[in-house]
Formats: sequence, C-alpha cells, structure tokens
Amino acid sequence: MGAIAEQDPASGCLHGKKQLPAFTWEVRANDRNYHMQFKKKFAFCLSKKKYAGNAIKTAKYNIFTFLPLNLYEQFHRTANVYFIFVILLQTFPEISTLPWYTLLFPLSCLLTIRGLRDLIDDIGRHQSDKNVNSRPCEILSGKSFRWQKWHDICVGDIVRLRKESVVPADMLLLCSSEPSSLCYVETADIDGETNLKFRQALLVTHQELVSEESMAAFDGTVTCEEPNSRMHSFTGTLEWRGETYSLDSERILLRGCRLRNTDVCYGLVIYAGFDSKIMRNCGKIKQKKTKLDCMMDRLVIIIFLVLLVTSLCLAVASGFWARMFQEKHSYLSALYKNTTPAQQAFFNFWGFTILLSIIIPMSMYITFEFIYLVNSFFINWDLEMYYAVKDIPAKARSTSLNDQLGQIEYIFSDKTGTLTQNIMSFKKCCINGTIYGTGTGHENKQPSGLGSTWNHHGEKLDFCDGMLVEAAQRDNDSTLREFLRLLALCHTVMVEEKGDQLVYQAASPDEEALVMAARDLGYVFLSRTQDTITISELGKKRTYKVLAMLDFNSDRKRMSVLVRDPQGTIRLYTKGADTVILERLQSRGPNETFTEMALDRFAEETLRTLCLASKEVSEAEYSTWSRRHREASVLLQDRARELDKLYEEMEQDLQLLGVTAIEDKLQDGVPETIQLLKLANIKVWVLTGDKQETAMNIGYACKLLTDDMEILEEKEISEVLKAYWVSNNNLGGSGEARCSSRLSQQRPEPMCHKKRAIIISGDFLDKILHTGEVLKEEKGWPWQRLACCRAPGSQEWGSLVEKAFVDLATSCQAVICCRVTPKQKALIVQLVKKHKKAITLAIGDGANDVNMIKTADIGVGISGLEGMQAVQCSDYALAQFSYLQRLLLVHGRWAYLRICKFLRYFFYKTFAGLMAQVWFAFHSGFTAQPLYEGWFIALYNIFYTAYPVLSVGLLEQDVSAKKSLEFPELYMIGQQDELFNYRVFGVTLLHGVSTSLASFYIALWAFEDHVGSKAVGDYESFAITVATSALLSVLVEIILDTKFWTVLSFLMVTASLLLFCLFSFLTQSIDAFRIAPTIFRFPDASQNALTDPYVLLVVLLSLVVNTIPSLTVHLYHTIVGKPSIQQVGAVRGLPGEGAAFCRPQCLGLARALLVIGRKICLKAKQKPEPSVELRAHVPRGSFHRRSSYAFSHQEGYAGLITRGDSLRARATRSITPGLLHPETPPALPSLPSSSA
Repeated sequence: MGAIAEQDPASGCLHGKKQLPAFTWEVRANDRNYHMQFKKKFAFCLSKKKYAGNAIKTAKYNIFTFLPLNLYEQFHRTANVYFIFVILLQTFPEISTLPWYTLLFPLSCLLTIRGLRDLIDDIGRHQSDKNVNSRPCEILSGKSFRWQKWHDICVGDIVRLRKESVVPADMLLLCSSEPSSLCYVETADIDGETNLKFRQALLVTHQELVSEESMAAFDGTVTCEEPNSRMHSFTGTLEWRGETYSLDSERILLRGCRLRNTDVCYGLVIYAGFDSKIMRNCGKIKQKKTKLDCMMDRLVIIIFLVLLVTSLCLAVASGFWARMFQEKHSYLSALYKNTTPAQQAFFNFWGFTILLSIIIPMSMYITFEFIYLVNSFFINWDLEMYYAVKDIPAKARSTSLNDQLGQIEYIFSDKTGTLTQNIMSFKKCCINGTIYGTGTGHENKQPSGLGSTWNHHGEKLDFCDGMLVEAAQRDNDSTLREFLRLLALCHTVMVEEKGDQLVYQAASPDEEALVMAARDLGYVFLSRTQDTITISELGKKRTYKVLAMLDFNSDRKRMSVLVRDPQGTIRLYTKGADTVILERLQSRGPNETFTEMALDRFAEETLRTLCLASKEVSEAEYSTWSRRHREASVLLQDRARELDKLYEEMEQDLQLLGVTAIEDKLQDGVPETIQLLKLANIKVWVLTGDKQETAMNIGYACKLLTDDMEILEEKEISEVLKAYWVSNNNLGGSGEARCSSRLSQQRPEPMCHKKRAIIISGDFLDKILHTGEVLKEEKGWPWQRLACCRAPGSQEWGSLVEKAFVDLATSCQAVICCRVTPKQKALIVQLVKKHKKAITLAIGDGANDVNMIKTADIGVGISGLEGMQAVQCSDYALAQFSYLQRLLLVHGRWAYLRICKFLRYFFYKTFAGLMAQVWFAFHSGFTAQPLYEGWFIALYNIFYTAYPVLSVGLLEQDVSAKKSLEFPELYMIGQQDELFNYRVFGVTLLHGVSTSLASFYIALWAFEDHVGSKAVGDYESFAITVATSALLSVLVEIILDTKFWTVLSFLMVTASLLLFCLFSFLTQSIDAFRIAPTIFRFPDASQNALTDPYVLLVVLLSLVVNTIPSLTVHLYHTIVGKPSIQQVGAVRGLPGEGAAFCRPQCLGLARALLVIGRKICLKAKQKPEPSVELRAHVPRGSFHRRSSYAFSHQEGYAGLITRGDSLRARATRSITPGLLHPETPPALPSLPSSSA
C-alpha cells in the first residue's frame, strides 16, 4: 500500500496533508531465510539486504577508504588545491623559481597532521561501535536461548531480556514475567525522561507463549510500516493462526530503552541496526568548518585571482618592455634570437605567479593547526572546568573549532540531565497556613525518638523537618493527619518489598517523591491490590478499600481516589494544580488565604506545587454516583466525556488540606549561566522530550522565563502564522523578501518593548514545518482551494512558512520546544542555521541529543547519567552546564581574538615583506627576478616573523578571564565578525602594501647614486636594506598591538631578531659562497650594508615612516575618543530594557567608558536579594506560573490498577518456570552492570 494522500471533500483535489508510510515491512518470526532473500537497490545497479543486521557503524573510514576519502575531504579546502597547483607549476624548469619539493614537503606535513587528527577521532568511533555491537544478549536458536552478541541479532529473531538490560533492537513485546505481561522501561536515552513507562504484550501472546518450546514454534507474521524516524508512533498488525491483531506503539520496545522492575521479557525483532527508530534519528557525521575557515577559502580565491591579474599585467608589461629594449638595443639581438617578446611575456607570467605565490604561505596553515591544538590544551587544562566530584575534566574533542566558540548566537539545550540533575526532592509544604521544610528554620530541631516508632523498613530519611515530624508523631492535628494520609493513598505507585526495603515504581518521579515524603513522616505505603491499599500510619497498619480511582490527565490536571477507611467512612482525596483545586473548594477562610500566599512564595522559588484537598462523602451520595459511574464505564460512545462529567461532580465542595512543593533539582550554576549568556546576546532554546508543564517550570527555575514575559503558545502562534499567510497571498511580489517585515506587522504591540517567549510541542512543529496544516485547518474551502492552487509552488511556500516561524521564534527572548523527537531537535537547529545564518551550539547528555549535537556548528556533550553517547559524538565534553559560560565567554572569546589577530598580522607581514617583489619588477625590466636573497624568502615566514605572530595566536588577551565573565557584553564582537572580515582584510592589505612601498622606495631613493662612506650602492646591499626595513617594521607593528605581554612573548620577539642575524651570517658567509655559489649568492652582503651608519639611518627612516601611522591612529583613538574595533564591539549592542540591540555608527571612547562604568557602579550598588515574603495578593503572572504542577507524566497507572493487570495474583498462572524465571547464568565479564 503506497503513501496516502487525503482528499479535500470541498475541492476534490488531493494534497499531502498527511503522508503515511507504506505497509510493506513483513517480519516472520523464527525465519531468517525468509528475510535474507529480499534485496533493495541503493546506488546505481548495486543492491543490499532489505532487512538490515543489528550491527551499527558510526565511523567514517575503514582501512581501505581512509586515505582516498580523507584526501578527498582535505582537498575540499581551497588553499590545498592552490598549493598543489603551485607545486605542479614548479615542476617545469622553464618557469620555476624554486625547487618543487620545497612546497611539497610542508604540504605533506600539513595533510599528515590533519589526517592523523581525523584518524584518531575515527578510531574512537570504531571503539565505541565495537563496544556496542559486542554487548551480550540471549537469542532463541533452535529450541533454546543462547548467549550471543548484539551484532548477531537479525530481524525475526526472538530475544530474551533481563532486568536492567538495554533493549538491543526495536522489538514487539511478546510476554513478560509481570502480571498481564506488562513491561516497565526507562526511556532516558530516547526522550530524556527518567520516569518509568509501561508496555504491554497482546493477550494472545501472553496466554499462549508460556514455554521455550512454544516460543520456538511461534510463526506469527508482523506487517507494519517501513522503518522511519517517528519515535512515538507505530502501526502494524500481527497475523497468527488465522487471526489478525492490531499493533501500536504501546506494544513496542525501542532500541535504547532500559528494562526496569521487570525480571524477564521476550520480544520479536521488528527493526534492527540502522532501521531502528533511534538510529534513524541519529543523523550522519558532518565535516564541520568554522566561519573563519569558510572565509579563508573565499579569501584564497580572491587573493589567487588578484595574483593572476597582477602576474598578467606584469607579464604584458614585460612583453612590451622586451620589444622596446630589442628595438633600442639592436646590437644585443643575438641574446634574443630564440625568444620573442610574446614568449618572454608568457614565461614571465608563470614566473611571477610562482614568485608571488608565497603571498598565501603554507606556514600559515601549519601554524594555524598548532594554535588550534594548544588552545584545545588550554581548555583541557582549565581547573575551573574540572568537576572534582566525579573526576571529570573538560575535554576539547575537536581541535579545529575553538575560534567558533567565540561566535555563538544560539544555544540549543536538552533539559533532563543537562539543565537538571534528574533528581526530584520534596522540599517544602504548607499545612494549616504553616510552612515546613528547607529554609524554614526547623531543620535542626530533632524530636526525641525520631523514627523509632514507625520506621521499620530501614529507609534513609530524605525529608526531615523536626517540627513537622514532631507534629506528625503527636497525631493531634486532624488536617495534618489527612494531609499525610492523602500522600500515602492518592497515587498510582506500585510497591515491591525486597528484604527489609520497599522499592517503589512510579509513573513519574514527582509521585515517587511525594510517597517517599509520606514515608519519612510516618505514613508508609506498604501494598495494594486491585481494590485495596495498605499503609502504615505511625506504625499501625491500616487497609483502605479503593472504591474508585479518578486518574490524572493533561486536561483534568488532577487525580483523586475514593476510599472507605477501616471505620467505614467514605472519603475523597484529591491532588492537582492550584488552578483547578482552588476553584473547587467549599469555602475560603484564613487558611486558604495563607495557602495561596505560600503558593506564591513557592512559585517564586520555582518549586513544583500541588494542592491537596479532601472531603467526606455520604453513603447515599456515593451509591447514586457509583451507579452512574458503572453505567458510564460501559458506554460505547462518549465514554470519556461522560466519565469526566462524573469526576467533575464528585470533585466539588472540597476542603483544602495544604500544598506540597517539589524541586526538580537544577545543576549548580544553571540560572547564573543562562543570565550571563543572555547578557552576551546568546539566545538559549530548550528542546526536550518532556511534557510542557515540566519544561515551563524548569524554564522559570533557570531564569529562562520570567514573570514579565508574555508566553505565546500554539494558539497564538497559529494566529500569527495565519495572518502572515493571508498577507502573503493577498499581496504580490516576492514573499521571501517580505517575510520578516510582514511577520512583524502581525502583532500590533511593539515587539521590542515587550518580552515574549514561545512554547510549542513536537506535534505542532510537525504541522507547521511539514504540511502547513495548522495554517489551513478550521478555515473551510478557501484555505483548501488555496492549497490546491499553490500546489506547484508548495516547496517555496513551505520555505516561507519555515522562515516566518523562525523569524517569530528568534524575535522572542526564550523558546521551549516540548515532546520533540531527536530528529525534530536537529531540524530546529538546521532551520535556524538555514534562515538566520547564525552560529549554533547544541548541548545534551543522552542518545536523544546526538543528532542535534551533530547538526549544530558546535556540539557539547555533558558527561551525565544517560551514558556517554552524546560525549562520543560531541566536539567538546563538559561535566556541568555551568562550565559553558567559561568555555564560551573566556576560552571561546580568547580563541576568536587570537585567531583573528593571528590572521591579520600574518597577512600584514606577508604583504609588507613580499609585495616589494612587485615594485622591484618596475625597475628590473619586468622580469621575474627575485628582489630578496632566496634564503630570506624561504626563512621569512618560518623563522624571522613567525614567532611573534605565534605568541599572539597562543597567548593574546584583551581582558582577563574574570573581566570576561564580569562583562559578558564583550562577547558580541565575535557574533558581529568585528575582528576579521572583508573590511579588516582590506585595511590589512592596504597597510601591508603601504609598508612595502615605504620600505622599497625610501631605500631606492637613498640608493639612486650611492650611499655611505663605502659607496654602497649595489643590488645585494639594496635588497638587504629593503628586507631589514620591512622586517623591523613588521616586528614593531606586532609589538605595538600586543595587549598581553608574557616572558614567552618577549622571548619570541628576541628570538626573531637573533635568528635573522644568525641565518644572515650563515647564509652570507664567504665559506658558504665558495662551497655552493649558486645557492649562497649574497656573500657578506649584510656585513657590508648594515655596518655602514648611512644604511642604518635609511633603515631607521623607513622604520619611523612605517610606524608613525600606527602610532598616530592609536594616539587619535586615545585623544579624540574614536573607538578601536574591539571597543566598538564590546559596547555595541548593550541591551536596553526589552529593546533591540542598537548598532550606532560611532561610539566615542568616553561613552564606552561611561557605559562600562555604569555597569560597574550598578554591580557595586547591588544589594542581596531580599528574602521572599508572603503577600496578600497573588499577581496574575505568578498565579499562572504556579500552574506548573508536579505531574511529569501524561497519564497514570489507574487503569492498570483497577483492571488488576499490574498486580501480582496470589496464585500465578500456570506457566513453565524456566521461561519467565529462567536460571540466571554465570555473570559474563562484559554484561552491563545493574544500577540501583
């Protein structure tokens, strides 16, 4: 069956509103031969197996493809192609000015260094693949299960999984050791959620597959959709024994899940290896290049074209000059009888090309790699980013992206494990208007005999408020008693007793935290059956009969339990969001007012709150309600709606008991880090697989969201995009050009004066970006006809919708995306890169973040609780999110500053020293004769000027690390490309050309006749004078602009001068000339020239002339106040209150100092934040914020409990003991270790 296109009933045209996969994937159980016969084409006439094996390969190279593939990638760099071209030219003796091997050797070194770096990275991927593929598993082979490796699994195999093991492939759950073949899994590596989820096998496989023999005889056929990346959906059927059973995602165990609280389960492999959903979401490894790298490639092309044009002009001039010379000096015609002026011009063209090729020096790229490597070591060695608790240092896994750390504009962060610690803790509560818990001053008060009367289970106390424990032990407060009883009764937690320990399994970590808090306070949940629940109240065991469970869902935002206590009284216990509980209270008294103030206080502390309430129900009321409840439970139509009405009737006239406050613990320093990043003009987006309420609460906790923000949810976003859609269809012209302006007009309020945040779900994102259906729904036939009319240009309009959404999102101060799949995370990153051309960073800690990390320009992996998959695919590895501020604002900014200064001065010194070759051509008959000694040309970029520039690239700082963090606005210079761009390159080029002109023509003017007492006027002395003038001018320029001096910086400059003197003496000695006169052509040239005071005065004059402009510019900036590039970048765009970033044309130094000084004064005057006080009123913003209630699951286990599916019966069903409780074999060394 092919893809399905829905037909619009009004218009009759087909459009791709929903593309459903073809149901052509057929899996037969225990039949490998059937699957091996199918092939599929993948390239030209080549084919491969349709059903992939379970082995994965994330490495890029193997032993055969490394050399050709790596060279292919390296020659995508324009500079490498340029160097190969020059080397080929040098192989022709007629035009060569240097031996061909002088360039081949450094190029080979450069390619080898980069190749080894790529090889080391890929060896790590190979090792990771090997570890994953070699994990042990039990596969049904014949009539018994045998231990094999993950890579041995094939589609159609039946696999046995044990508790705490990782699911090796996407499998259909057949049965498990739990009642009704339930299976509990943790999906932290898939969606980041740590709460348990349940999967349940089909009833038929649960009842029939009761032994290994029945497993071996199982021959069912699964027909389902082709492999795809949709993590939360699955559609298929199972055909067995002539019957067909429907399958959905509740029956599937996905690769990467971990089995929890289930001893054994069995599964049929549906998708293996790269066909599994998690691998389909992983994405490919991409070759990452920095912004400066891409710019350098373009600059190489520009310089090469300029070089060709210059060489062509000089060659043409040489042809004309040769003809004029031959006509004027006919007596020398014998010298030219074999060459014509045109031939001479042709050879001179290539000679000039080779002579000027050193303007793009190979040494620059080799030095580049060295600077990148050392700056990576600085990151690895930074003790401020060392996490001593777990002995984890920061690690730069990529050595070629450091400068891009200083240009980040958007950060895309996972939530669970990245911003949070995956730990829920009961922090506070309010009962009868009294607040208990951490920070209330009661922690140190320990009542006598704490826990001795009731804590018989050996648990460690998690929550301890001495005053609250003492009040609970006295047991004379009925409200407190009912409060604690509610915590122990109103939940869907299941319990298992292991020895003297109680092990709870909950649908959400919030519920577990509440039950644990009740346990710590003496109300211990012990056990439950289908219709009873047993608790220990201060050591006394009491059993309550469960009459009804009114389960939680995202619309009700509450759950209730109706119970009959041992005395026969019927009570309703309810917990839920304050917005739904407070409006259902019977009356409002002083306690309710105090409780609302406590809610406001907890909200300001970003705690997740629940309101607790109860009421007594009469027998008559319950009898009537129970009869109607039974009738509604068997309805075939509108069952859910009728049940909701009944629940609504029962949950009225409640009495408020109190409020709980749970903390989803953030990692240390997360709010402060996000605030610093926002001040640095970096926008932080949170992309999470968790539910919306949880993500919003974390947004407030980490200060990403604030009370004064307007939250745009899906309805408001739809309205904005629909208005944009209408405006683009009603107005002509290019939609792409009008996109941003049209979008800004949809909201009449001034966007720059109001803070906004966007919160959307993964489903809504799919609607916007893939089908645009959110723009057409509920609009009837005009929208449908428009969709049909626009069908030919649907791709263009789809792109416009994308751009409209991205423009809207990027205009907001915060974006939170909930319930997004790994592939959607990568898609969001890709959209921002595509439409904003911005530098992006993705940070996460689990396998669900890998695709996002690979897609972003910079990928950062957190060494967290969810394994090392994210770290293995990342460019940088950190132990804590808070270390990101130092990585970007210190190391990133410094690396960008250093690389930009390095490039500026490398180009400057190259142009300043070597452009004199061009000026010399005008005075040498336009021949390609070099001006300088060959050794000077060879050593100029390697020894004479390399070290000072290298010290700038390694050690330069404009401000200290402390100041970088204190004034994060300094980071903006990198975002705006202020330190190296085409304008800066143009200024550098002009500066270098002017230096070379001054050095050459001042010397030429002095040497017109002769100079000095020794009558020095020869070509060699002239070349030495020009070379010395240019070299000293370059060194002085670097000295003037170096901001951060160290001993190494001083040694580098000194070494350059000493090496110039040393090599001049060695290469210009008489002895060397006698040994090889063709190689050492300048005997005693420096000694003759530089010992003459007149020549030294000429050098000094050139140095003064070249230095005066730089000194003048520095002095002008200081006196007049015109800022330098760094100062403009530092102050430009300091954010005002909700305003857009300003970009003034000119900021005076006085204003810059004023702004920074103002910030210093403000920071100095800042007082510590006052402690939160209770207030009489609850502001609307805070009240709305409290609705981030503590339920981090979409629906509880109430249905399973009331059906009895999740509860172990007294007498278990008759099954073969060896199937669901097999003997555990001896532990293998490579088995995954079980976590507590």
